[in-house]
Amino acid sequence: PNRIGQGIEFDYSCVHASFALRDAGFETIMINCNPETVSTDYDTSDRLYFEPLTLEDVLEVIHAESATGELVGVVVQLGGQTALGLAHGLERAGIPILGTSPAAIDLAEERGAFSRILDAAGLTAPRNGTATDVGSAVAIAEEIGYPVLVRPSFVLGGRGMEIVYDSASLVDYFDRVKDQAIIGPELPLLVDRFLDDAVEIDVDALYDGDELYIGGIMEHIEEAGVHSGDSACTLPPVTLGASVIERVREATRGIAAGIGVRGLLNVQFAIGAGVLYVLEANPRASRTVPFVSKALGIPLAKAASLVMTGRSIRSLVADGLLAAGDGSSVPLDAPVAVKEAVLPFKRFRTREGVIVDSVLGPEMRSTGEVMGIDRDFPRAFAKSQDAAYGGLPKQGVVFVSVADRDKRAVVLPALRLHQLGFELWATEGTNEVLARYGITARVVRKHSGADDGEPSIVDLINAGEVDIVINTPSGRSARADGIEIRTATVAADKPLFTTIATVGAAVASLETATEPVTVTSLQDYALARAARA
Repeated sequence: PNRIGQGIEFDYSCVHASFALRDAGFETIMINCNPETVSTDYDTSDRLYFEPLTLEDVLEVIHAESATGELVGVVVQLGGQTALGLAHGLERAGIPILGTSPAAIDLAEERGAFSRILDAAGLTAPRNGTATDVGSAVAIAEEIGYPVLVRPSFVLGGRGMEIVYDSASLVDYFDRVKDQAIIGPELPLLVDRFLDDAVEIDVDALYDGDELYIGGIMEHIEEAGVHSGDSACTLPPVTLGASVIERVREATRGIAAGIGVRGLLNVQFAIGAGVLYVLEANPRASRTVPFVSKALGIPLAKAASLVMTGRSIRSLVADGLLAAGDGSSVPLDAPVAVKEAVLPFKRFRTREGVIVDSVLGPEMRSTGEVMGIDRDFPRAFAKSQDAAYGGLPKQGVVFVSVADRDKRAVVLPALRLHQLGFELWATEGTNEVLARYGITARVVRKHSGADDGEPSIVDLINAGEVDIVINTPSGRSARADGIEIRTATVAADKPLFTTIATVGAAVASLETATEPVTVTSLQDYALARAARA
């Protein structure tokens, strides 16, 4: 079933796997409880069951189908966390699981076992520990140092994930999740040192037990700490050097072999201060499989389904299903694709009806995604913004108010916006930095600092006088002002940027605003790739 964190991206993988298996001579049976999907179309599989995805119901379907022929196996690694959660029950019932075994799936989730795999491969992870109660969690966090990233085991979409900055906040976190049954002796909480100022990298790959095939290496635009489903990303990466990409490839190979993957693998890395960290590995389909497949023309889901039935990657390359060169070596003249998340914050409200804060974090909030593709990153990013949010204004007022840590980094984007003809408004603290660089801005009061009769920035946003807002979250004292500004911006349907990285990408895209937009079909891109091969 679709929900935030588990959506149509997984349905895409199931559909293409069904097509590939049917072409290979297998009868395919789809079990799904959601009629609003492509996998439940009458011609996607040989037989379709509308049943709840519970162990009892799935076993009943298997029992009925086994009476008509031999069951080759069940594919669970393409259907999201709900399907994956059935693996152990099916195995205990004697049902063969195709692809990565349930025991191997557990290796990636059980922190101690996964740490041993990383150690054997010579890889580094952020300092971490596991806790089953608040006392042990606080002890671990104080030992490795705040801030920490807390994550329940066996979840999808970052459910229950949070960045915690002190012990009091960690105790409060336990109070808030105690009724959700996501932490306990069998479901330990993972506590990781949070990496500041690191670039996150997403990898989708295939492994057949011998050979690794990289589907794509994606560079996140937002820094590490934003859920991969919410972060914009670019494929191929635009700032990672060849040496980093080779380190990522070898690290992915070591993880795939250590876990025992047969089929798809998603690995999330972060690189900071020259150190490559492994954040997590998931031996299953990821929500970026459709994006990678369309951007690079690599049928990952189809290939994965065949690998699960025993085909080798080498044979799939020989058959022409996979290209001879994988997604880690994209030519310099290849197009750049940008994935942008669709975040309908106006629909996300508290119980009191107030719009929630739009600052992104480790728990996924997006309800969809779009892709922009063009010959370079600025143009591709501009298309992604057009598709997701209707594009960026080409002129008008830009309000800038950033945290102290971001004041130096915002200077160059602000200068370029000024040179592009935008009028800059800023809070007093941000204006002081801009002024020292010769950037003229109108000083506007925060909501809490406005005098009687003087309009605050929130009043001006509500009145429609601001076109773009740049506001990065600050500490506790300034937090209320920041939330007011961001909430007003969302309510006014104005572009809002809460990280300096996305501001830089937006400014680069605005440089191309005067050029006509060109459109090239994915089919034409595929023909161009074939001509280069």
